[in-house]
Amino acid sequence: MADEEPEIEANDELQQFLGTSSFGKQTRQANFDKQVALSKRARVGNSGAAAESRIEVDRDEAQDEDEGGGDNHDHDDDNDDDDDDDDEDEDDDDEFPVSHEMIIKTHDRAVTAISLDPAGGRLVTGSMDCTLKLHDFASMTPTTIRAFKSIDPTATKSSANVETHPVHQALFNPLSAGHILVATALPQAKIFSRDGEVLAEFVKGDMYLRDMHNTKGHISEITTGTWHPTNRNLCVTAGTDSTLRIWDLNTPRTQKEVIVHKSKAAGSAGRSRMTAVAWGSPLQGGSNILISAAFDGSLIMWSGEGPYARPAAEVRDAHTAGTWTSGLDISADGRLVVTRGGDDTIKLWDTRKFKQPVTTVAHASSSAQYPTANIRFSPNSTNVITGSETGHLHILNPATLKPELVTPVTSGSPLVTVLWHPKLNQIVTGSANAEVHVLYNPNTSIAGAKAVMSRAPKRRHIDDDPNLTTDLANGISNDSVIVPGGTVPSSVSYASRHPTVGLTASGRSRDPRRPHVPVATPFAKSNPDEEYVRSQIPLSSLRDEDPREALLRYADKAKNDPLFTNAWKTTQPKTIYRELSDEEEEKDGPEAKKAKH
Repeated sequence: MADEEPEIEANDELQQFLGTSSFGKQTRQANFDKQVALSKRARVGNSGAAAESRIEVDRDEAQDEDEGGGDNHDHDDDNDDDDDDDDEDEDDDDEFPVSHEMIIKTHDRAVTAISLDPAGGRLVTGSMDCTLKLHDFASMTPTTIRAFKSIDPTATKSSANVETHPVHQALFNPLSAGHILVATALPQAKIFSRDGEVLAEFVKGDMYLRDMHNTKGHISEITTGTWHPTNRNLCVTAGTDSTLRIWDLNTPRTQKEVIVHKSKAAGSAGRSRMTAVAWGSPLQGGSNILISAAFDGSLIMWSGEGPYARPAAEVRDAHTAGTWTSGLDISADGRLVVTRGGDDTIKLWDTRKFKQPVTTVAHASSSAQYPTANIRFSPNSTNVITGSETGHLHILNPATLKPELVTPVTSGSPLVTVLWHPKLNQIVTGSANAEVHVLYNPNTSIAGAKAVMSRAPKRRHIDDDPNLTTDLANGISNDSVIVPGGTVPSSVSYASRHPTVGLTASGRSRDPRRPHVPVATPFAKSNPDEEYVRSQIPLSSLRDEDPREALLRYADKAKNDPLFTNAWKTTQPKTIYRELSDEEEEKDGPEAKKAKH
């Protein structure tokens, strides 16, 4: 039996010391279950009536901590209640995507606007720090959750003294992922591409005209805006000049329609600030409806396709006059409208009976401090979601407006804006503490934050620490010495991977010694063609016309039909000049004129 291999006794201690991995290049494998488990939330929330009482307890505890109270209280009763609610929380985990979360910290101040593209791959957030942040879920990992681009939507010049304004609205086009409607505290809204490039800027109106029907655009601050539900080229903006203006992306220099709200409030001179707007269309088909809320407490509804001269229905005292109604949304079937007013109420309206609200509940409002605090229907309109001043997310029943789930997201910091994406089945929230939370459920949600948190964390590298590297994005200083044949510094690769690190929100370098590089504007990249100038700029054809030829064109008409001297055309005497002699002609010739001084 010479062919038999000798048996080697297994040495467990040696195997444990050497490990089971083979030599050579190792493949990175991520434990997806472990990665997702790290993003599980500690406490999901409470259901039903227990939610409101729990919020009161949290508010009292927060006040005690602020006052510095160090007394230790026993919460045995609370622990028993938590044990009783475990089964309910598990059911809520399956029903609502709130069991896990991903936190995005890319802003410096309160987040006032959030939006996801229809596919759910790109997230745009706006803040009171006057910046827009673009996030791409496909390029993020659990350790690299950051924005790939930061832009200032109000910047028009590459100057250091550019005046910035907070972002009121940033909304992806639901029918075209390449357009983002951005409204700031300016009279002009802009259309950005999904990569942050300016595609169009709507025109500003003449503030000295009294009739708002005759102005070409808004004359004061724009509060919000929204897209047409079925036409990808149309959008509407609401302003503090008491108007709604419908725009066509193909003709940004002129508005398509102007809707003027005539306020009945005393002392308002017929004007009132428009605070919210929604444009809805039934999924099963039917006519569109356009609804807006005003600062005088009115709730106005128009036919979505016009005419807009007179509203289809109007409720003058929908909310208390003088309060900011910031939240407004239309259900998927187009029959229900929910509003969140500054008078600490949430009301549900039926478009078929628009005189009185169907349901009214009390809900503390934060619109006085954050005018963009919103309220939204779920994708299938089976729930209503909104935030609260205590930082809780409220998921309400659409019929009774009673809470089905109340979960803390940013306790102690108001929850400003919310969004429930239909494709991802994930809830995105923006809070006053500059945090964006993406809530999801690994069983019912797809892609988005679930895909990010299930990836393997990126390996730490020295180039990822900006304190240990030099940013060479704007060139190399004169003090640097490059040795021929030497290696390129590692900061070059870092600068290429992180082009915005070391820059302020306006694009300027944080290093005072480095000169500012002007930002390339869209007009510097390409000049507008002749067809665009001729179609978009009025009277542009006069630039290529000779003024002398234009005047001579009317010479015969002026001679045959004089406008001012036609009354004495037949009686006008003929001019008779005295004849000069030969001596006078020679005396007054060119030589004589030249001799005169």
